[in-house]
Parts: sequence; structure tokens; C-alpha cells
Amino acid sequence: MYKVKFNDKAAKSLSKIDNKIQQKIISYLEQPALLKNPKTFGKALLGDKKGSWRYRVNDYRIICHIIEKELIVLALDIGHRKEIYRT
Repeated sequence: MYKVKFNDKAAKSLSKIDNKIQQKIISYLEQPALLKNPKTFGKALLGDKKGSWRYRVNDYRIICHIIEKELIVLALDIGHRKEIYRT
């Protein structure tokens, strides 16, 4: 089973989001099916974000890096879909 971790940027971004959406994002990332095989959910990103994965929760996106050797899904950034790809 994979574990979910947040880097500083993702944790800061999550703290700025409405509490109701925060809970949805955390629940989504902790669902057993995602933790068993995170690549069955989300979408692999291309371009300058190649190697990262995107997960959707309502209008928010979670950008993650999957570290297979350590079984970690590392959240790199979280934000509204209009803003997340601009950084």
C-alpha cells in the first residue's frame, strides 16, 4: 500500500482551501483503491510536468509524484484548475 505525503508547497496550498474541499481532497487521497495502485486513477502529465500525475477533486487538482521504490504518493501542489498549471 502506498502512503500519501505532502511537500511544503502542497500543505500550504491545502491550508488555504475551504475546509469542506480540504476534507474531500484528503478523503480522495486516502481511499484504499488509490493507495493500492495510484496509477489507475488520475492522469499522467506531459511537458514540463512530465513524470507527475494529476488527480481531480471537483474543480481542484492535486499534482503528485509517485515514488514507486518507497511506495509514496507525494503531493507537490494543490489548487483550483484555473491556477494550478500556471506555476
